Amino acid sequence: MDRLLFGDNQFFGVNHMSEEKARAQAMRFQSLDAIMSVLDSAYDAGVRTFMCTTHDRIASVADRIRSNPERYKGQLFFPCMPYAHKYANAMAEVGTFGAIRQFLPDGGFMDAAMRGGKSLAKKDVEGIITLLVDAEMKMFQGLNTPVIFLQNVVVDFLLGMGFTEAFRVFASHASKKYGAEPAFITMNMPRLLDALDSVGIENPIVCANINKIGFRMCGGIDSYIDALTNRKFRAIAMSVFASGAVQPEEAIEWIASLPNVESIVFGASSRTNIESTVSLVSKYLPTI
Repeated sequence: MDRLLFGDNQFFGVNHMSEEKARAQAMRFQSLDAIMSVLDSAYDAGVRTFMCTTHDRIASVADRIRSNPERYKGQLFFPCMPYAHKYANAMAEVGTFGAIRQFLPDGGFMDAAMRGGKSLAKKDVEGIITLLVDAEMKMFQGLNTPVIFLQNVVVDFLLGMGFTEAFRVFASHASKKYGAEPAFITMNMPRLLDALDSVGIENPIVCANINKIGFRMCGGIDSYIDALTNRKFRAIAMSVFASGAVQPEEAIEWIASLPNVESIVFGASSRTNIESTVSLVSKYLPTI
């Protein structure tokens, strides 16, 4: 993985500190051109990995990049799934099978529909999970997706329910069908590492909030530093700026002092902020 990954929260009105800023960003990025302008700035600054949700508008981003392979040579996508609102909206509009037909790869519709129907009838969780992954991956056909993430809304729900076998199913499917490394986003990194160990997932990629003030770090900074020091996994740090509560240079310098942080994912809405972050990461984590 690259040292620096570009995230998409800013495009869809996600800001954990300010609802006002979130609304302003959501308005600004209503058009594909506005999103692509920022992605182009990241690409031109050397950030070639886009860690993104499977929001409907990401499908348009994927189409734009597919249509211009020379401009976006070397562009990687790290899909993060599922995007729950998308399914709820589609089912309300076109019904269950209409939603399945809309999201699944065309060639595999009947197989997937049958698999999904049997899964629901038998409560076969493996079939349901693989069906949902296939649905989410449809928009990335033909693009390079070497890592696939399970979103924290699902990871932490499964963790709370104690249904850790689902992590193994997801990991196996991502690897076997898509040739991708499975990865997990969580709000409770230490507990998730225990769960992944329990189902035999070795050296996993785990993305979690890691920042100097403990912002949204369930279990506290000390437990995270202990995990980074003593556990075998590949950490991606998100929310390193704590939604603006920590100054950028201070935040990056602190992250660089920690063991085992392989990558940082960040969001930005301007060329200036992107280039500033690239410069800081190059300074304190010079293997970028």
